[in-house]
Amino acid sequence: VLRLATSMQASPPLSTPLLPFRRQRTTMSKRSMALLMAGVVAVVGLFCLGSSTGMLGRTATIRAGSSSRLMSFKPSPTSFITSTRPVSRRAVEVEMDQKTVASGQITSEEAATLYQDMNLGRKFEDATAQWYQRGKVFGFVHLANGQEAISSGAIKQLRKDDYICSTYRDHIHALSKGCDPKKVMAELFAKKTGICNGQGGSMHMFSAEHNMLGGFAFIGEGIPVALGAAFQTRYKRDALKDPNADQVTLAFFGDGTTNVGQFAECLNMASLYKLPIVFVVENNLWAIGMYHYRATAPSLGDQLPHIYKKGPAFGMPSKVVDGMDVVAVNEAVAEAVARARAGEGPTLIEAETYRYRGHSLADPDVLRTAEEKERFAKQDPIKKFRQYVLDNNLLTEDQLTELENKADASVQEAIEFADSSPKPDKSQLLNNVFADPKGFGIDENGKYRYENPEFITKSAAAGLQL
Repeated sequence: VLRLATSMQASPPLSTPLLPFRRQRTTMSKRSMALLMAGVVAVVGLFCLGSSTGMLGRTATIRAGSSSRLMSFKPSPTSFITSTRPVSRRAVEVEMDQKTVASGQITSEEAATLYQDMNLGRKFEDATAQWYQRGKVFGFVHLANGQEAISSGAIKQLRKDDYICSTYRDHIHALSKGCDPKKVMAELFAKKTGICNGQGGSMHMFSAEHNMLGGFAFIGEGIPVALGAAFQTRYKRDALKDPNADQVTLAFFGDGTTNVGQFAECLNMASLYKLPIVFVVENNLWAIGMYHYRATAPSLGDQLPHIYKKGPAFGMPSKVVDGMDVVAVNEAVAEAVARARAGEGPTLIEAETYRYRGHSLADPDVLRTAEEKERFAKQDPIKKFRQYVLDNNLLTEDQLTELENKADASVQEAIEFADSSPKPDKSQLLNNVFADPKGFGIDENGKYRYENPEFITKSAAAGLQL
């Protein structure tokens, strides 16, 4: 279209240098400009028509392994920014059948630990939503209802001195790592007794005691931090000859994060230095409002994108597991942690899951269909694990009820503690912001120099700006 429009102008002599397109456009006649615009509109119109027509008939049914996970995808007719590549139902089923499912047996003690932790996470998130609506919890709040099997199954394979890095959906990761529910809830209430003294909030849970290296508000931020933790472990072991340096780091992130640069850069470095790190992708199919199959390109030869296949490209083993099955997650992470602790390097794990709430509590959650939500609600990881425990005679009905009540009591205690805790005072305002807020240094009494009345008087006399 561009060539057609510009060719209608008089061609310049060969000796005349061609002007940049921007200047050529200003010399076009009104008729040429009209033809150009009409051509552009026609092309865009054909594209929109073809895309939306292709989508109206496109339905992908996905069955995930022996768990018979069914999912139908029907894009909105009003949305046209998507691929029109045909998807074969049989090809999808073959690809998805590669998912790793639970194969072993866990002990009664392990079952009790996992079940209580999953219930604590679910009940804690439900309480957070309630108190957010009551105006007690502030800021952006992202809940992990539905994703408990990943947090519990993965983190409960770690020691206390192992490291984890989370995302903005970090509450249950902190709980699984052993952080006090009272302090986590107090942080959500912005109280002085919070895990970060009320200065971190929902997206920034941090605990040096538990090697919880924080939640991160922007996607991909936590992966380099996790990589740094894994690097220092290897450096201590190999360079400093520290026999106790065998800690493993888990880096959690979502499916959308795998399309940003930090993901690829960190996989490359982790493999290059054989770092003791496990990359755990919590693939809940939605990066805020972007559907996974519209945002991520498939590997060569596939019709659907599989994040776990990005691992071998960087020379590391990888697995895809049912993220709604805590036993499957537990087994996959146990193997990866053992490899890392033995000095065999990193692993990439894709855990396919689903969140039962919107992206955040500010999200009306209108992009996902009711049918999709209902389909995944039937795969509730807590209900699934409860039935697994009963079927395998690991715990009795009464024991499970007792664990549920214990989780309820823990959450209620956390709420009461948070609600009655004091708010941060003004003396905290500059804490953890700058090492020296005004830049004048520390006085002999251990306080900042600018807090000394004499220093202020002398500085004012000298014309210094405080």
